[in-house]
Amino acid sequence: MKFGRRWGAPVAAVIFFSLWCVAEAGRMAPIAGFGGGLQTWPGTWPLVLTTLAIAAAAWQPLASLALVALLLAGQLAHLIPPMYDNNWAIYIGSFVALVFIVWLHQGWTRLVAAGANVVFAAAMAFLLLSWRYGAGVGWFLHYDGDLGMLRRNGWQLFALFVVIAAACFGLGLLLALYQERGSLFRARDLAQSTLEAAEVDLIVEQERTRIARDLHDVLAHSLAVIAAQADGTRYLSKDQPKAVLSALENIAGSARTALVDAQRVIEGVHDDGMAVPQPRLSDIEVLIEGMQRGSLKIESSESGTRVELSGGQQVAVYRIVQECLTNALKHGGRGTAVRLHFDWSGPGLTLHAASATVAAKPGQPAEAAPQRSGRGLPGMRERAHMAGGWLTAGPDGEQFRVTVFIPYPAGNPGTTEDDGDRLGRQTDLVAVSAAAVEADPRG
Repeated sequence: MKFGRRWGAPVAAVIFFSLWCVAEAGRMAPIAGFGGGLQTWPGTWPLVLTTLAIAAAAWQPLASLALVALLLAGQLAHLIPPMYDNNWAIYIGSFVALVFIVWLHQGWTRLVAAGANVVFAAAMAFLLLSWRYGAGVGWFLHYDGDLGMLRRNGWQLFALFVVIAAACFGLGLLLALYQERGSLFRARDLAQSTLEAAEVDLIVEQERTRIARDLHDVLAHSLAVIAAQADGTRYLSKDQPKAVLSALENIAGSARTALVDAQRVIEGVHDDGMAVPQPRLSDIEVLIEGMQRGSLKIESSESGTRVELSGGQQVAVYRIVQECLTNALKHGGRGTAVRLHFDWSGPGLTLHAASATVAAKPGQPAEAAPQRSGRGLPGMRERAHMAGGWLTAGPDGEQFRVTVFIPYPAGNPGTTEDDGDRLGRQTDLVAVSAAAVEADPRG
C-alpha cells in the first residue's frame, strides 16, 4: 500500500498516456506531404491535461480537479480542440484520477471531488452532443438543434458518465477501506504485543520487588544485629587494647553504612516514586577515610583537570573503588597498601587501583596458590560497561591491578541526573546479585 500511496497515481498516468499513444499511433504518425505527429493530433492537449490530472491526484487533489476543469473550459471556449469519435474516451482519465483522490484523501476532499465529477460529466455530455463542438456537426444528425439532441440523448450520455464516475468512486473507497482495515489489523497486533510485553514486565517487576523486599529484610536484620553486637561489645570491653576497640568501632560503622547502602540499593525507589540519591565522586573521599580507619594504607592521587561525569558514571566509579578497597581488605588483611590514581588527562577518566596480593606459604610458589571463581570482577566489568567504558583486572607480580576507563559524556550532553540515578540503580542491582553468590570478590 505504501507504493500505491506514493507512486500509484504517477504510474497510472504513465500507463494511461502510453496506451493512448499506442492506440492512436497511426493517426499521430506523420503523413507524407501532410505533416502530422503528436504535436498536430487533435487529442494531444486533452491527453496531456488528463494525464497530468491523474498524476497529481495523489498529492494535489484540487490541482487534479483544476486540470480537468481547465480542459473542459478550454474546449467550451474553443481554445482546445474538442473530442472526436476516436478519442472521446480520454475523458475517462478524469474518473481514473477520482479513484486516487477518494483512495488517498478523506473528508471534504472526497465530497468536492464527487460533486466536481458530476459537473464534469454534464459538461462532457454537452461537448459530445452539441453541434458546435464536433467538427461542426456534433455526434449525431441534428434535426432540431442542441435542445432536441440533449433532450433525446443527453440524459443517457450523462448517466453513462455518472455511472463510470460512481464506479471509480466506489473503487477508490474500497481501496481506502482495505488499507484502513490493514492498518487496524497492524495496530491490533502491535497493541497485543505491547500488552503482552507489559504483562511480562509487570510480572518481572512484581517478582523483583518481592525478592528485593525479602533480601532487604534479611540484610537489614543481619546488619543491624552485627552493628548492635559490635557496639555492645565495645562498650563492655573498654579495658581492651585500643586496636580491639578500633576494630569493633569499624565493624559497627561498616555495618551501619552497609545497612544504609543496602536499603538504598535494594529499594531503589520510594513508594511515592521519588528516586533515592546515589553516591557521587565526592563521596569517594569519605569512603577512603572510612577504609583507612579499617587499617588499609590508601594512597590516592589525581592528574589532569577533573571533568563532570554523568550520574550513572559517578555511581559506577564509586562502586568500583568500593569493590577494590573491599577486596584489598579481605584478601590482604589489615595494613594492606592500596594505591589509587585518577587520571583525567585523556578522553575519559582512567582509574588505576593496585594492592598487594596474598603472600604464598613457605615452599609454595605464588602462582600455585588456589584460585577461586567469584562474581566481583564480572560485577565491576558490568558497571564499567554500562557506564560506556571498560575494565581490566589481574595479578601483576606482587600487586593486583585494576584499570578502569570511563569516557567523558561529551558525546551525550543531554544526560540528566535522573538518567544517571536510573543507571546507578541498574548497576547496583547487578552488583547485589553478584555479591549474593560471591565466593571470591576478585574473581
